[in-house]
Amino acid sequence: MDEKVVHVGKEKGYDLNAIDGRTKYLLAHLYVRKRTFRKCVEFLRQIKRTCYEQMLAVYNRERRKPVKQRRLVTFVCDGFENYRNAFSKLFYNVCRLVFGVPIACRKYGLEHNNNPIERYNGDIKDRIKTMRHFGSHDGACAFLDLRRTIHNFVNPHMGLKGKTPAEAAGIDLGLGRSKLLNLMRIFGKKKHHSLR
Repeated sequence: MDEKVVHVGKEKGYDLNAIDGRTKYLLAHLYVRKRTFRKCVEFLRQIKRTCYEQMLAVYNRERRKPVKQRRLVTFVCDGFENYRNAFSKLFYNVCRLVFGVPIACRKYGLEHNNNPIERYNGDIKDRIKTMRHFGSHDGACAFLDLRRTIHNFVNPHMGLKGKTPAEAAGIDLGLGRSKLLNLMRIFGKKKHHSLR
C-alpha cells in the first residue's frame, strides 16, 4: 500500500492504493485531502470487507506453527505511521505488516517489496502529467475511481501474460474483447434496474 500525491489547483490530494502483489489487482483505493488515521482506517476497511474471510482462513491454517514460521497474508508499506496504526486496528495478529520498505528494496535484499504499487503510482503520474493538476477534488476523485476500474478490468498486464488483474484474481465478468464497452453495459443495466 502507498499513496500518490496529486495536485488540485494550489492544493494537494492523496490517492491511497493497495495492490495485490501476485495478481496486480487494486484491492482498495481512496482519494483523500489529508492522510489522517481515520481515512487510513476507512481505506484499509475496504480490504477487510472483501478479503477478511480469506485472511482468517490463512491465519487459522498457520496459527499452530511457531510465530516466526507462520506464512500469513503480508501487507507492505513505507514508513507512514498512520498505515501501521490503521493496520494494527484492523488486522492485528491475523496478518503481518512489513513496515518502512524503501522503493528499491530488492536491491537491499529484502524479501517483500512495494514495486507493484510504485508501478501503479508511476502509471498514474504518467497519465496525469499533461494535465498538470486537477480543477477540483471531486474531479480528481472521479478520475482516480475510473483509473482503478480500468486498471482492474480493462487493461491487460504484461506480467500476467495478457490477462487483466481481475482475470488473474479469478473475477471473470465475461467482458470479451471490448472490455470497457461491456463493463459500461453491465453497470448501465444495474443502474437501470435500481431506478425501477
